[in-house]
Amino acid sequence: MTDVELEIRLLLEAIFQKYQYDFRDYAQASLKRRLLQAAERLEARTVSGLQERVLHDPRGFAQLLPYLTVPVSDMFRDPVYFRALRERVVPVLRTYPSLRIWIAGCCTGEEVYSFAILLKEEQLLDRTLIYATDINPDSLKKAEAGVYELSRVRQFTENHRLAGGAGSLSDHYQAAHGSAMLDKSLRERVVFSDHSLATDSVFAEVQLVSCRNVLIYFNRRLQERVVGLFREALCRRGYLGLGSRESLRFTAHADAFEEVARVARIYQKVGE
Repeated sequence: MTDVELEIRLLLEAIFQKYQYDFRDYAQASLKRRLLQAAERLEARTVSGLQERVLHDPRGFAQLLPYLTVPVSDMFRDPVYFRALRERVVPVLRTYPSLRIWIAGCCTGEEVYSFAILLKEEQLLDRTLIYATDINPDSLKKAEAGVYELSRVRQFTENHRLAGGAGSLSDHYQAAHGSAMLDKSLRERVVFSDHSLATDSVFAEVQLVSCRNVLIYFNRRLQERVVGLFREALCRRGYLGLGSRESLRFTAHADAFEEVARVARIYQKVGE
């Protein structure tokens, strides 16, 4: 073990003991890169310097958390995913009298509102409750506000079109002062909540879980835990959506799911 790897292990243990945030089973290569970047940008010199700040500066952990959680997203990111949901999953969701959907690792909310818009266009939003969870309180605040820079909307709009969107994305937001505020009717169907995939348990039975570009930051042990949570949360024949670089193929839970859309990384829980 190198000195830097030891420093990282001690830092993650300190974070867990003091704040109960558990990053100890995150993928080490990615974590090391981000922590070294954090040390440079936060002028801590070393990872041990980050640990001192986290333990003794009340603002230290809040400053470090964005580097640990990778808050990056877009509306209708990977349009093929949302097109597959619309074409392959929505017809089945229509058969339920009420729907619960879990967006795990919701970041700043772009995917949450993508789902809300898709469901509204398919006349399903009024009977849907969306649970949007993340471990970063600042990200959750931004998500709950539903306000995004207007400069990003052009890409959002193109993604929406490629995803098979009905009508115009502009039907779902108001533009003012360089920002786009999403319609209140979208936000009313969402419950935002703090939830850690590393330490927390299942909180509801759902018909669909979407957790995209999150598992890639976990090591194998934590990936197994998280997929197990999703399996437990999903109802019989429920759906699981992952990121484009993620797969269930080599997990212990692979036999519990069947592929619905291989390219889009959408799976369905087999009957139990």
